[in-house]
Amino acid sequence: MVELQTPQLDSVFHALGDATRRQMLRDLAEGERTVGQLAEPFSMSLAAASKHIKALENAGLIRREVRGRTHLCHLEPGPLSSAHQWLTYYERYWSDRLDRLEQLLREEDAQKSRSSKSRSSPSKGDDR
Repeated sequence: MVELQTPQLDSVFHALGDATRRQMLRDLAEGERTVGQLAEPFSMSLAAASKHIKALENAGLIRREVRGRTHLCHLEPGPLSSAHQWLTYYERYWSDRLDRLEQLLREEDAQKSRSSKSRSSPSKGDDR
């Protein structure tokens, strides 16, 4: 069973809740990046980028390595796997609900189609 109340899971979803951080993770999926490289697409200061990176680090989603004066960031996919497991647990619930909704909508459409055809077709004996 998937753990529903873990501090790490909370911090992962908090980190993923920001579009800038999601893009940073996407960039890191292609390979290591410096803080400056992560900040560049957003035209943000290194201080602002560092705050986003800190949120990702706190969630365990990235690892920062210092080489001299350069800070390199690497993706740590483990916590994403935990989030994926949590989402997958609920996917069954929503898939079943959406399948049932689709079935009801198709039945409703078929019923409307039958009733509109019966109203639009002339009755026998209406040939005048």
